Amino acid sequence: MPLRVLLWCLLLRLAASSDGVDHFVFNGFHGAELRLDGTATITSEGLLRLTNTTKLLMSHAFFPTPIRFRSSPAGSISSFSSTFVFGIVPEFADLSGHGIAFFMSPSEDIPGAIGSQYLGLFSPSNNGNSSNHIFAVELDTIQNPEFADINANHVGIDINSMRSYRSLPAGYRPRHGGGGFRNLTLISGHRMQVWVEFDGTQMQVNVTLAPLGEPKPSIPLLSAITNLSDVFFESMYVGFSSSSDPFLTSHYIVGWSFKMNGEAPALNLSSLPLLPTRPAAKQSKNLATWVPASLSAILLITVAGIVLLVRRRIQLSEVIEDWELEYGPSRFSYKDLFMATKGFSDKEVLGAGGFGKVYRGVLPKSENVEIAVKRISHDSRQGVKEFVAEIVSIGRLRHRNLVQLRGYCRRKGELLLVYDFMANGSLDKLLFDQNTPKLDWNQRFRIIKGVASGLLYLHEEWEQVVVHRDIKASNVLLDDELNGRLGDFGLARLYDHGGAPQTTHVVGTMGYLAPELAKGGKANKATDVFAFGVFLLEVACGRRPIDAQAAEEEAVLVDWVLSCWSRGAILEAADSKLGDVYATEVVELVLRLGLLCCDPVPTVRPSMRQVLQFLEGDVPLPEFTSNYLNGTVMSLLQNEAWDTNMLSCPGGSTTASVLSEGR
Repeated sequence: MPLRVLLWCLLLRLAASSDGVDHFVFNGFHGAELRLDGTATITSEGLLRLTNTTKLLMSHAFFPTPIRFRSSPAGSISSFSSTFVFGIVPEFADLSGHGIAFFMSPSEDIPGAIGSQYLGLFSPSNNGNSSNHIFAVELDTIQNPEFADINANHVGIDINSMRSYRSLPAGYRPRHGGGGFRNLTLISGHRMQVWVEFDGTQMQVNVTLAPLGEPKPSIPLLSAITNLSDVFFESMYVGFSSSSDPFLTSHYIVGWSFKMNGEAPALNLSSLPLLPTRPAAKQSKNLATWVPASLSAILLITVAGIVLLVRRRIQLSEVIEDWELEYGPSRFSYKDLFMATKGFSDKEVLGAGGFGKVYRGVLPKSENVEIAVKRISHDSRQGVKEFVAEIVSIGRLRHRNLVQLRGYCRRKGELLLVYDFMANGSLDKLLFDQNTPKLDWNQRFRIIKGVASGLLYLHEEWEQVVVHRDIKASNVLLDDELNGRLGDFGLARLYDHGGAPQTTHVVGTMGYLAPELAKGGKANKATDVFAFGVFLLEVACGRRPIDAQAAEEEAVLVDWVLSCWSRGAILEAADSKLGDVYATEVVELVLRLGLLCCDPVPTVRPSMRQVLQFLEGDVPLPEFTSNYLNGTVMSLLQNEAWDTNMLSCPGGSTTASVLSEGR
């Protein structure tokens, strides 16, 4: 290369480093110099892939040079504009991991950030803190109640928090053709374009969304007056963040441009790389090529009828293997469940969580028998036969405080669990929803004792030990008489009395997981008792286990109740919505019992039989000191070298000596 050209390139680089980059454009990412971490990578096709279907991790992709958003530290925020094309391709058609965030932050290192619903931007300890200095536009594909998400398919403007400043369902109003609002499905596997624009004079953020190739709509999807002066530093990094937990999903950025004080450069849409397609999508394209263009109108109608019939059969097809025939009535046909839920209509959705949606249905060929159908993905690598055998076994459970699991259906990558319908829905809605009637203390205490009775049955009174693994208020359902029934056995595991549970993947819900699960991965009766303890505090306090919007000292429920107890004011933790109409000694009993069940040392926790005896007043709750207040125990628990088996082994010598020292 001539020396003159080298010098010119050097001068350009020096100019960029001194004055800062104010615009860039990527029509695909071949050769792009981006800062990547986590699972982020640039594929051979030129796609920026943030997550993949092999790891449940967060990822970031940054433009390598910080952008100057102020002319001076005290100056006003300059206008900026960016556009990018993205695509979300889930492993299963209707189930997705968490979405994508386009964001600005002061640094490429985001301290304490975690994946999951926090998208690699925040954590339970700092979500909502003004010290984060993060502005983001989220393309969210899971509804998280703790963030007040409006649905599982929305676009939001986030400022220092995952609780969106503004959000609306994903969609657009075409520039031409009527202008009516059209919904877009973010996890459709199709490419879509986003425009993010900030007017520094008006302090207004506009976010616009449209299918790729559609002219930019004249009306933004989101528009909000937003003063970013307290958020932005003089220079900020610009990039993308994502996480795929709980369902494996690939998140792609296809093209990206950015400009300060002007409109972002237009992307060359014809040169953008294509997204990988699902096999089903490829098959439909191949099918289309089989239809000769020269067929007569009659033949076209005939073929169309055949195609519709085949598609209908494929839509209602399911997986049935010889070994499943022995289960007889426990197996539901997919066709019956499809008809019962009106084709899994959104109007029949009872709720949605990290593992899928729950639909209300009425069984065909029955006298209006109401059911609840939960759709979850099933990883065949776990052993389908063993998994279904456990589901069928659980279907034989019979207890007045358990939701009856009627049976299952298996279809491709899905498992559908069929339960009795509960008229009053889940307990968490009555505890936390402002638009529902409030539960008084007598109703709450009856629900607590009912769930304890059902859990005792699972642990000790059935033919095998059943470890539920997901005890929480949202999995306690209420019948027409407000009796509490423990439901959702999709994660439950069985083992023989006197046997030992097997190590499995850590599953459950953040805030309810016993500390030993992270190390040993063995769910057992003691880990269920821990979750039940959190449930006791949740019902008595009217608070979620983790509340990112609460004051720092009240964000983690167990810590908050422990703090009140340690200073002799445990009743301060009781739900203020109860007023003064409750028996203080009973509320105090429930709060103290919750702390005992949540003890970090498993062998200290009571059995469910003892728990029920305490609740019924048959046995007084003993005086105890929480091991959370014992520095020796906590340092041992935090020591990675300590054998986690000692935590779970009743009578283990190390556990016994630690407890004696702490008393």
